[in-house]
Amino acid sequence: MVKIKKFDSINVVPFIDIMLVLLVIVLTTASFVSQGIIPVELPDSSSAVEFDPKEELVITINKENEIFFGKVAIDINEIDNQLSQYKANTNVYINCDKSVPFEKFVYILDIVKKYSFENLGIITNDNK
Repeated sequence: MVKIKKFDSINVVPFIDIMLVLLVIVLTTASFVSQGIIPVELPDSSSAVEFDPKEELVITINKENEIFFGKVAIDINEIDNQLSQYKANTNVYINCDKSVPFEKFVYILDIVKKYSFENLGIITNDNK
């Protein structure tokens, strides 16, 4: 006589294992998709803050890729020496034309970070 085995419960452990693997795959794929390029138009801002240029250091990069400390033009190789003359609590503002290559902006930002300036701002157009 053949005995029929009766199942009173279902083993869900394999099902949970499969769902966890699928969850990992979905989350990994989603992180790659979220790192796509986001189009940004710079340098407009609606939260612009007023500043007093007499007490600040303003570094400007114009359309011709010329760099100015205040109103004095300097060579890109002199930026490090010029910044070393300022105290770390000096307010530093970077004013960069949006047509300038981003590498130049990042280069200046790295040097400013090297000297641990406490107050850094980026000058943008007031879009109010």
